[in-house]
Amino acid sequence: MAEVVFVHGVSKQYLSEDSLARDVVPELLGGVRLAGGPVPANDDVGVAFYGDVFRLSGTRSSHYPHYEAADVESEEEFALLMTWWAEAARTDPGVPSPDEAGGRGAAGWAATRALRLRAVRAALNALTGARYLRGVLDQALIGDLKQLTGYFTDLSVRSTARERLAARITPQTRVVVAHSLGSVVAYETLCDERFNAGWDVHALVTLGSPLGMGSLVLDRLQPAAKDRRAQWPVPLRSWTNIADATDIVAAVRELRPHFGPRVTDLTVHNGVHMHDATRYLTAVETGRAIAAGLVGPDGDARYGNGRCAT
Repeated sequence: MAEVVFVHGVSKQYLSEDSLARDVVPELLGGVRLAGGPVPANDDVGVAFYGDVFRLSGTRSSHYPHYEAADVESEEEFALLMTWWAEAARTDPGVPSPDEAGGRGAAGWAATRALRLRAVRAALNALTGARYLRGVLDQALIGDLKQLTGYFTDLSVRSTARERLAARITPQTRVVVAHSLGSVVAYETLCDERFNAGWDVHALVTLGSPLGMGSLVLDRLQPAAKDRRAQWPVPLRSWTNIADATDIVAAVRELRPHFGPRVTDLTVHNGVHMHDATRYLTAVETGRAIAAGLVGPDGDARYGNGRCAT
């Protein structure tokens, strides 16, 4: 019966709902505390977990598969990787742009299979050399882009993720906080008429969201956007979208033009961990948005059905 539900992003396939909750719930509560709002009780915050749907069956590995450049196979994976590269170059002076590397843009790189493979290797080299991605392995980057693109191509993954979140949202849920790919899951679930009857979600808070990324995400949403203007989820009252200024996953940082005037777009600074969920959750902007969502229409704060953490 959680009043706040958190939805995670990519790279959680080797975690569980419980291990993820140990990380994110204290940070979420801490962000609300920093914002000066009464803090919900721990058991008033729930986690919608779907990371296991991306775990390869029959493996005991605690690491990504050993992906290499040649494993970036689909057009969607290639386009997403090139978008990340271009965005990293825009925000980090130390990263060469696709145009500078070899004197060709993304379209030119894709002309032949050999050029495309060279482009993938160049993109991976550029991204892992970015100041906020140092230490990130190629296979982790490839694994992340496969999860984001795979959500749209694997019907089982998409359906399971939405069902897991829907099972966590109740008529008492007031705030949904969604990070990265979780923001796509949250948007589609809140729009899904199979689930949303009786829901009254005061606020959606999206963190590092890729929802505004044109043909890669926005054009593939359910329900479909029309002329890149997406539908507003019926049970939702307000929406705060928060993005780090250098977050390459949130390449389109303003969602208001695509999702309507009830979206408030805010920018934060997460340091070198630009896409990290815990950095987003401890930002005072996130805490304020969650606290505002927990205030009822009459102006009274409704934390934990009247219970606040001390």
